[in-house]
Amino acid sequence: RLQKLKEMFISKFGSAPKFYARAPGRVNLIGEHIDYCGYAVLPMAIEQDILVAVEPVQTQVVQLANTNSSYLDFSTSVNNIQINKTKPQWHNYFLCGLKGIQEHFGLNNPTGMNCLLDGTIPPSSGLSSSSALVCCAGLVTLRANGKTLSKVELAEICTKSERYIGTEGGGMDQSISFLAEEGTAKLIEFSPLRATDVRLPSGATFVIANSCVEMNKAATSHYNIRVMECRLATKLLSKSKGLDWKKMLRLHDVQTRLGVSLEEMLTIVEEVLHPEPYSAEEICKCLGISLEELRSQILSQNMQDVSTFKLYQRAKHVYSEAARVLEFKKICSEAPANALQLLGELMKQSHISCREMYECSCPELDRLVDICLQFGAIGSRLTGAGWGGCTVSMVPTDKLNTFLKNVKKAYYQTDGQRLAEENNSLFATKPGRGALVFVEA
Repeated sequence: RLQKLKEMFISKFGSAPKFYARAPGRVNLIGEHIDYCGYAVLPMAIEQDILVAVEPVQTQVVQLANTNSSYLDFSTSVNNIQINKTKPQWHNYFLCGLKGIQEHFGLNNPTGMNCLLDGTIPPSSGLSSSSALVCCAGLVTLRANGKTLSKVELAEICTKSERYIGTEGGGMDQSISFLAEEGTAKLIEFSPLRATDVRLPSGATFVIANSCVEMNKAATSHYNIRVMECRLATKLLSKSKGLDWKKMLRLHDVQTRLGVSLEEMLTIVEEVLHPEPYSAEEICKCLGISLEELRSQILSQNMQDVSTFKLYQRAKHVYSEAARVLEFKKICSEAPANALQLLGELMKQSHISCREMYECSCPELDRLVDICLQFGAIGSRLTGAGWGGCTVSMVPTDKLNTFLKNVKKAYYQTDGQRLAEENNSLFATKPGRGALVFVEA
């Protein structure tokens, strides 16, 4: 693959690349939609990745090309980076990483670059191809400009800079992309960012299955509405407990300030919030503010027209999912005889919560989860933002081949479009290593 990339680079730019950078995609085993609420998640890097060949150049121009001809070439001056939020095109994700590094170091005369990208992560599949691209761009810009940062600093800069495209992400994708290590999943905790190894039990293999329903986070408001609903739930819970609600942004902050367990937070949600959706007017009444204040001080620009918010359901999902992550890690550490059954149960509960409380599933994902469980998965759930994308299933290793054959037949071979995509859509994976730069010997 590297040789092929090099040859394409030479025919495209007329000279050889000076170095390469790679950033992996990821699968989240458990802990969906809770990183931006301040809670730990449990992902692992996958072998699929974004690979980029780079040649720093004297002109202050960045030229981007892609081995996939459906992604058009792009070039821009490094001194005038414009990121178009309305159209999340592939090059804009690269520009996010580039801009993040430039701003961090205050680079006045950044180095120009010729870059050729190659990706093996299925796009819009919930395996984080966009964040891998941002991370790769950050790494490339760092190297081309002769700067150094720790992996943690890089992850934090790339998390912030991906928001230039309008996605209010929490940092899981960028963190695992840099901090991953081969052979182990990671518990990733935030503020401060740290990663702890989680050894997955032997006897099972994780299988990714793509629903073939594309979901582009930045192009949809579903994702950002959920972020806002969690923020509003934080405010109402804080106010009911006499905390300074104006300063509280994440559901984790409420738990920390109250000094209670996740189970106790679930009880508080039951007491304080009602299951019926809240209108903007009711939220104002609860907080004692005007509609004008709600719109200007709390709701983001793209949320001004949303009229109802489901706070009870979102908070219930977040606190219960945060508890499942800690339980998952504990089972992996203690490795009881029935570890696989226990982990499988947590994955199933997570999917039900994503489907019913967070409403981020879709009929195809639900069907795929059912098929995977029917054909022998011990646990199965959607992974990534949802609304399409992939499922992850834990399958006994000795039943892997039969499982793959049956799922192929039941889900992919019944539909022409899925059949065309089946080779990249169903695969076993193991924890891969994180992002790196390498130079030809």
